[in-house]
Amino acid sequence: MSNITAFGGANLPSVQSLSSALRSVASTVGSSDGMVIIKMDKTGHWVFGADQTDVEEDSIWAVNPFSFVHGYIAWGDGEVLGEKMAPVSEPLPALDPAPAGAKRGWEMQVGMTLACTNGEDEGLQARFAATSVGGKKAVQALAIAIAEQVEKDPSKPVPLVVLKKDHYQHKSYGRIYTPVLEIVKWAAMDGNAADADADDAADEAPVEETPRRRRRATA
Repeated sequence: MSNITAFGGANLPSVQSLSSALRSVASTVGSSDGMVIIKMDKTGHWVFGADQTDVEEDSIWAVNPFSFVHGYIAWGDGEVLGEKMAPVSEPLPALDPAPAGAKRGWEMQVGMTLACTNGEDEGLQARFAATSVGGKKAVQALAIAIAEQVEKDPSKPVPLVVLKKDHYQHKSYGRIYTPVLEIVKWAAMDGNAADADADDAADEAPVEETPRRRRRATA
């Protein structure tokens, strides 16, 4: 791949400090700052933004290894009533009583930011956050993979991932889709990629059960 997103180094801690912080995601399992939200919908499709635009099938996303956060979120009727997040290198935020109207009180949440490296959405930065068991496991697995990579080769701590899915059968709700963040390559913070060819890895990925489509949600 010829064009990989570079993450600015200003005010970032050393790469060597990543390992212990990222590993803390396994045991604990912010605001969007204007970024679009990326998520997997109930039908197993990755979508982003208010219009729920489908992620391109062959897109590859760079995950900022310094962007991992943990904390809590409180949901009302389809709206966020409160959110308290902190970098994983810091303790979980202190909690006040949950906001009035919060359906499930405070829920544990983990997340990170990604940047698209190719295709129609190249350069798009998005925030992924998860409260579900499957979503938190996906973030946890990615964090541990980065921690292990940093311990082996701190010069390339940026995972390039393809956004995939898995599923299981729930006895009451039927098929439940869960996110998968499949690492195809490692890159340096300045955007230089590792030896493996991420484009080839994406091309060789299994075909999805349901064809991806670019769409906008109807009003």
